[in-house]
Amino acid sequence: MNAEAKAAARKAGFARRKAAHRQTDPAPALAALRAVLADHQGAILSGYMAIRTEIDPLPVMADWARTAPVAVPVILGKGQPLSFHRWTPEAEMIDGPFGARIPARPDPLVPEVLIVPLVAFSRSGARLGYGGGFYDRTLEGLRARGRVLAIGLAYAAQEDPDLPVDPVDQPLDLIVTEQGVIRP
Repeated sequence: MNAEAKAAARKAGFARRKAAHRQTDPAPALAALRAVLADHQGAILSGYMAIRTEIDPLPVMADWARTAPVAVPVILGKGQPLSFHRWTPEAEMIDGPFGARIPARPDPLVPEVLIVPLVAFSRSGARLGYGGGFYDRTLEGLRARGRVLAIGLAYAAQEDPDLPVDPVDQPLDLIVTEQGVIRP
């Protein structure tokens, strides 16, 4: 796919997300996420530490951590898949790459369900991230090992029906927004 088309889609996605972040209550999206996760009790969940104008999944992660393991992604290096390390609400966190916080003490886990941040999405399950390909490599590797559920968490305004997609882009299984759940 044309890198220029993705760059343009990313720029537009950031603008839509920023506007939505100022105007939209994320509570309905978090409620919908909790409802989706109810079918996966006990699974190892990966969330993320929100940066910029991403919807913050911490309330859902904190609830999950009461009964099952929660991990957050750690960037190991350019061109590599993500690693996931145990997170609890009490975990000591340090600054990681790209401004995301990571656990101070590494404790690797392999997630079964992932809450995935994004810049833009399409109803077909396509996801546009920040451009590093970290989640694409990660999901490809996890899916090669077995069943994994990738849930995009976004504002409805981040939808882009004309999202450019490359063959290496890994689709989302579900997208959760403040308007409900999209099942591609």
